[in-house]
Amino acid sequence: MGGCFSDIKGGKQAIGGAQERPINRDGDVNDAVELFNRSRGVYPLHTQLELSLSATNLLDRDITSKSDPMVVAYVKTADGKLKELGRTEVILNNLSPAWIEKIPVAYHFEVVQQLIFQVYDVDTKYHNVNVKTLKLEDQDFLGEGSCVLSEIVTKQNRSLTLNLNNRSGRGRNLGTLTVHAEETMASKSVVEIKFRCSQLENVDLFSKSDPFLRVSRIVESGGSVPICKTEVVDNNLNPIWKPLSLSMQQFGSKDNPLDIECFDFNSNGNHVLIGKLQKSVADLEKLYKERSGVNFIIPSSHGREKVSKGQLFVDQFIEKQQFSFLDYISSGFELNFMVAVDFTASNRDPRQNDSLHYIDPYGRLNSYQKAITEVGEVIQFYDADKRFPAWGFGGRIGGGPVSHCFNLDGTATGFEVEGVQGIMTAYASALQNVALSGPTLFGPVVNKAAEIAGRSLFQNHNKYYVLLIITDGILTDLQETTDALVRASDLPFSVLIVGVGTADFKQMEILDADDGQRLTSSTGRVATRDIVQFVPMRDVQIQSLLEELPGQFLSYMRCRDIKPLTFNATQPCSPQL
Repeated sequence: MGGCFSDIKGGKQAIGGAQERPINRDGDVNDAVELFNRSRGVYPLHTQLELSLSATNLLDRDITSKSDPMVVAYVKTADGKLKELGRTEVILNNLSPAWIEKIPVAYHFEVVQQLIFQVYDVDTKYHNVNVKTLKLEDQDFLGEGSCVLSEIVTKQNRSLTLNLNNRSGRGRNLGTLTVHAEETMASKSVVEIKFRCSQLENVDLFSKSDPFLRVSRIVESGGSVPICKTEVVDNNLNPIWKPLSLSMQQFGSKDNPLDIECFDFNSNGNHVLIGKLQKSVADLEKLYKERSGVNFIIPSSHGREKVSKGQLFVDQFIEKQQFSFLDYISSGFELNFMVAVDFTASNRDPRQNDSLHYIDPYGRLNSYQKAITEVGEVIQFYDADKRFPAWGFGGRIGGGPVSHCFNLDGTATGFEVEGVQGIMTAYASALQNVALSGPTLFGPVVNKAAEIAGRSLFQNHNKYYVLLIITDGILTDLQETTDALVRASDLPFSVLIVGVGTADFKQMEILDADDGQRLTSSTGRVATRDIVQFVPMRDVQIQSLLEELPGQFLSYMRCRDIKPLTFNATQPCSPQL
């Protein structure tokens, strides 16, 4: 096998399967966020939606007939510009239309996605004309409505009705527009398959082959698109791989052919083909039921194919429904936001403009305020009462000893504040009353937040807790914090850490565990799952901090087999694909 230096472990891991991955990046793409995530092996988690539109009581702009309405949908990008998402068809003479054409949009949990819907009366020829080519300046404007995508998906029926107004947002009512969001249905249908092989050809000289499988979908053009691969099993001619989950979105239908190739892994990337075959998901199901195998074919450069003695078997075939983040949220699950702010002396005197806590009199936000605002504005849509626990740590109150978990509003019992603005107000007030001190300890606030999350298990199972820690310093209780996080990994709980300033944040990356090694406590206990995400604010925008959160939420729900509140347990969990 090849001997060039490379991340061999990374190359041997399984890739793909039925995970929520971006399908179509609608909206503004942040290259820094993408680079940050991909460099650490983390891919954004998005869900594809289709928006259905209907309207009532539209303005009649035509003289001898009714308006011929069409909707154009936009998303507002980070620079305030409108990017078109799509258009409906034109409906003839109808003031209360229900459009058939859907508007596709990629739902990004970590971004506040402002949607704008403009309705036009089409006055130009549109028969056999692509509506995208219609010049909007030639049409009559009927009204405009706007909302945040999160407002739609958090409704139990995923429908939101907007009042249409003129472009200024004022003026008389111009009718209503109802927006209904549906997740791409295919993303819920999943097949879990466990493959094994026997008597594979040995293509290595000094050891046995290191086999892995690659599964590809055949596309209409005749080519193939890889959809997943197994992990590598070292030095084994009779390998058994971990189960793969394939979504219907990936394989299309049970009758679509799939290319299944078996390779010998080489660290230089020149993997050697051991054999290949073509089977549909239905064929794989039959192999499982009959407990039979199928021989690989070895292609030849002379056009002749050789039947290999190596065989592929299916040891497990399970059809099931894999619920998405939106399934839980729209059924009534909530994200409860909590925040903890670093008041250690390394932030410098808040009265000086070089302090990380300096409050600019002209309204420019400091790094702490930016983190609170940007994270809070996303998560607040998923919290019904919008009452957020808020703490500080590393400061002295009233000349007393250093506190590593005090209520941000300065009271003894009032750890909750009203909304994001309540956090901002409490933070500004605390800067007037708390003396910065130290050292930097996370353990107490993590334990306090985890205690609240733990109590919810006996009260309400539809809450998931998210603690935002904003800090500028180096931890002095790394092991104690690690122990607290390992204990909390069994709870409906995640921790988001934002590093501000120029400190060395290598410790935070250890807590983040993005290298695939889960945290281990001082007693040797390994974390049940990864619940921490860290970003240094100087490197990327805050949205990258939130991209792992839906995945952490789902990992908790799935490993405990918690289903959405509206799921009918009497229905089969494995629908026909």
